[in-house]
Amino acid sequence: MAQNIYDDAAFFEGYSQFPRSAQGLGAAAEWPALRAMLPDMTGLRVLDLGCGFGYFARWAVEQGAAHVTGLDLSEKMLAEAAKTCAGLPVTLARADLDTDDFGTAEFDLVFSSLAVHYIADFDAFLARVRKAVKNDGRFVFSMEHPVFAARANPEFTQDAEGRQVAAVAEYLREGERRTNWIAEGVIKHHRLISTTIMALKRAGFALDAIDEWAATDADIAAHPEWEKERYEPMFLLFATHVAASTHRT
Repeated sequence: MAQNIYDDAAFFEGYSQFPRSAQGLGAAAEWPALRAMLPDMTGLRVLDLGCGFGYFARWAVEQGAAHVTGLDLSEKMLAEAAKTCAGLPVTLARADLDTDDFGTAEFDLVFSSLAVHYIADFDAFLARVRKAVKNDGRFVFSMEHPVFAARANPEFTQDAEGRQVAAVAEYLREGERRTNWIAEGVIKHHRLISTTIMALKRAGFALDAIDEWAATDADIAAHPEWEKERYEPMFLLFATHVAASTHRT
């Protein structure tokens, strides 16, 4: 079973203070870029893996989705999502994304925001996503950028000319990382960008777009705290569709 750190009371309290937690999608720096990767939601059946506070599920319905299924391991997250999505065609359930089945050919779109770096066996996860999505379906997701995630605890320093730089360690060594983020010992899994792309291909997904999100001058003017994003990439976004060669008959 995956680590359920989000149900730790102290961790959940700390996580709830982040702007994206308190304010929703509009406070997530990468959301405009991720939103641009999404298809027209009208009439879609959507699976949201790691649904968190339910903000994406609510947005999808507001954009015309017929139904959203939101899965999360955290009971505290699901309780918040239930409030966010009250009265909407959204079904919420507790699930371990590391092991649980997501159904068979049920969804037009599978979406996941900043959850896949918690998954130990990415190939097995993708096989279950492919099983759940229809032949004409899409899988759109974001993750921590592997350059950022390679080092368990990010560190910034200065070069010989006094410019700020980010320290990167053991990027080529894939595997578990234990990081002190809100709480000590949070378990994540580091993979190369190439590993992620090839795993998608093996699972039957074709790449539509990939975005190594970066803060613009306008972003930083509005959010000075994003300045560090110029020195170390934070997010990696993918848009994929089911490859024709893997269509079910």
